Amino acid sequence: MAEDIDSLVLEHLRRIRASQERTELDMSELKSRVSSLKSVTGQVLNLLGTMNQRMDRFDERLGRIERRLDLVEA
Repeated sequence: MAEDIDSLVLEHLRRIRASQERTELDMSELKSRVSSLKSVTGQVLNLLGTMNQRMDRFDERLGRIERRLDLVEA
């Protein structure tokens, strides 16, 4: 009887360990994906900053053109 209980406990422990190993693999994959997302997000933010700088320069140039052509009220 005691051997049956020991065998049952060992079987449960093996299943728990196997489940834990799968969870560790899944977590490793998720960490990798999150790192990739952070990298891509950083690149997108960098590109948005560059685009905003260019738009600001366009705005300045347009303002100068409007002033030269007297299209803007003072």
